[in-house]
Amino acid sequence: MSETVKALREKYLGKRVKILDMAGEMCYNNKCGTVTHVDDAGQLHGTWGGCAILPEVDKFEIIKEDHHA
Repeated sequence: MSETVKALREKYLGKRVKILDMAGEMCYNNKCGTVTHVDDAGQLHGTWGGCAILPEVDKFEIIKEDHHA
């Protein structure tokens, strides 16, 4: 496993994210989900749907859940 993939897994696995802009997949913009898997190519997979987030291409942010709502 590359150091980059290892770092991505440590940073994002299990985190809630919001997709701000997914290149070529406008229907995913503003979707939220939890990162469930980081593959060997460094793509983030999760509960937002079938497309993976490409960290070098797509814009997304880690979000915190509001437990008081």
